[in-house]
Amino acid sequence: HVQLVESGGASVQAGGSLRHSCVASGYPYSRYCMAWFRQAPGKKREGVAALWTDDDTTYYADSVKGRFVISRVGAKNMVILQMNSLNSEDTAMYYCALADVPRAYCNGDSWRFRHWGQGTQVTVS
Repeated sequence: HVQLVESGGASVQAGGSLRHSCVASGYPYSRYCMAWFRQAPGKKREGVAALWTDDDTTYYADSVKGRFVISRVGAKNMVILQMNSLNSEDTAMYYCALADVPRAYCNGDSWRFRHWGQGTQVTVS
């Protein structure tokens, strides 16, 4: 049984930073795709960043490039999303997700991801 546990949601002022973490457990393989998605009220779910655990290849949505960084703490099966220079457009519920896909498909396509965390709210004012 795969479980993803997130932490790090909060309220922050524009220009500030936040750090999310997601810990995966119960997945039987060492190579997989971990990603962060977000969804604001009335908007489609957006894949903001993804990481392929075998070689730390990353993907970023254009909307967050240069501001967000996804990284892995390998031994702990933990993925970190560092969010900098936050603005009101970043306000959303953030979810981590896990997909059993090859590196070439480790991106922001939500339909590839079977396992999801509970979500944490980020509010930028």
